[in-house]
Amino acid sequence: MFPGGMGNMQAMMKKVQKMQAEIVKKQEELKQRTIETTVGGGAVTVVVNGKKELQSVKIDPSAVDPEDVEMLEDLIVTAVNEGVRQIDELSEKEMAKITGGMKMPGM
Repeated sequence: MFPGGMGNMQAMMKKVQKMQAEIVKKQEELKQRTIETTVGGGAVTVVVNGKKELQSVKIDPSAVDPEDVEMLEDLIVTAVNEGVRQIDELSEKEMAKITGGMKMPGM
């Protein structure tokens, strides 16, 4: 059934368990990481953590135009979305180091 018999199967299971432990550890580390994203030439800066939670928003006063609130709203949405995208990218790269690039469900 398995090349090398049951000993090979046990070795493979140990490798899988080790990989799972490394994944859990890396996921915890990534939750502590933050990404700072700036859009609009510095008009809006946001910090997003590894849990994809918005930590802070900084708005350059020159970006506040009472006549064009929609532009500021769009910049904030763009900055947050970019921060989340970068966190996803960072997580994917870090997990690929552990999994050897193998796509794993739920990650």
